[in-house]
Amino acid sequence: MTQAVWLTLLWIGVAVVFFILEAATVQLVAIWLAVGALVTAIPAYFGVPFWGQFAIFAVVSALALLATRPLVKSFLRTKRERTNLDRVVGQEGVVLSAIPEGGFETGRVHALGLDWSAVSGDAQALPAGARVRIERIDGVKLVVSPVQQPQSPRQAPPENPGGEMDAQ
Repeated sequence: MTQAVWLTLLWIGVAVVFFILEAATVQLVAIWLAVGALVTAIPAYFGVPFWGQFAIFAVVSALALLATRPLVKSFLRTKRERTNLDRVVGQEGVVLSAIPEGGFETGRVHALGLDWSAVSGDAQALPAGARVRIERIDGVKLVVSPVQQPQSPRQAPPENPGGEMDAQ
């Protein structure tokens, strides 16, 4: 057998391996490489140097990927089902047991009528009774941040601790 035949069989073998890999996975990961290897077997048969074969393999695989992936992904796209858990994100809750600073240790938060394990999203300590906003859910823990309480415009100004009168 000549070198051209060997290289042709090599590219066909590579294509078969990629087709088997594609069949074994649930995602589209190797089909474009299989197509590139199969197309590259043709110039290999006609004696194109190996560097040229490799360039053809890369270009054909990339073109196959760019041309078909968006189309294939639109057919395979699954709709994300929202759950009751999604309702809690963006809601406010009250800290039941203090959340230590650092963002790693948990405290407890009451939100939507349920008691949740929670960590601080910005790593600051949150005392019991603090109002928090649920930013996201990480596993089974809420990630929360403090809610800034607006100051009432009717609040009295702070007293002058020195007892001196302000000059007017």
